[in-house]
Amino acid sequence: MARRLLKGLGILFLSILLFSFVLFFYAYLTGGEVSVLTLLGGDSVGVLEIEGTINSSREAIQGLKQFAEARGIKAVVVRIDSPGGAVAPTQEISEEIGKLKKKKPVIASLGGMAASGGYYIASACDRVVANPGTLTGSIGVIMELGNVEELMRKLGLKGFAIKSGPHKDVGSPLRPLTPEGRAILQGLVDNVHGQFVSAVVKGRKLPEAKVREIADGRVFSGEQAKALGLVDQLGNLEDAIDLAAKRAGIEGVPQVVYSRGDEKSWWERLVFSFFGRRLGGSERWGLLYEWSPQLMH
Repeated sequence: MARRLLKGLGILFLSILLFSFVLFFYAYLTGGEVSVLTLLGGDSVGVLEIEGTINSSREAIQGLKQFAEARGIKAVVVRIDSPGGAVAPTQEISEEIGKLKKKKPVIASLGGMAASGGYYIASACDRVVANPGTLTGSIGVIMELGNVEELMRKLGLKGFAIKSGPHKDVGSPLRPLTPEGRAILQGLVDNVHGQFVSAVVKGRKLPEAKVREIADGRVFSGEQAKALGLVDQLGNLEDAIDLAAKRAGIEGVPQVVYSRGDEKSWWERLVFSFFGRRLGGSERWGLLYEWSPQLMH
């Protein structure tokens, strides 16, 4: 009887060990699958990192959806360290945060820089936490164009455009920007700028007149932004995580789960984990919520 009991306990122990190994191995292959990690722990705070120029919304939206669906994730921190980026991806991320807020608290944590499109995303969150020296704000839109007509002339080259309408090549580097073309592009920029202002007014619950007064592209420190109502409190990422846990009713030190936010298959993850490489994307000029200089000391 004792032998059978010991054998049974041994089989049970090995089964638990094997199950744990399979679970951890699966989490490794999936890059830290949110549902698996929360299964291994208790109530958690999810952290989504948005870094660098925002050219695509795919990974951020995938991460937000994972956190929305994971039962163990009780609150989310969006960690932003970005000068901004393209308009449409920025708006898509902001809209997804709006959906997530209906289910769970969402806190923005601003790193070294969360300017322009970076702040657009932050303003969509329930609360905004920034370091005193964070560079933020830069509420504005920019479209940069170049003209190489003189250079082409010096090189003896000519460019031609066969177009369906008079404004199809507005902003072309091969011809001067006409007053009418400039007015068209200015109207476009003004319209998108109005969308930015409306997003901040809605997200921060500030008077539109107050937002328009500071929405001239200027950048602020985190401390200045707090005085203006663009930031709720000063603090680092840990402070933002603690705030998220508190708003979610998590007691004690919360478990933190970072979103991997990519869609590679398990074999791709395994290969890339050994070689440490990532496929890159391409960038193109367009209408931007972006600010790039850096303040150093």
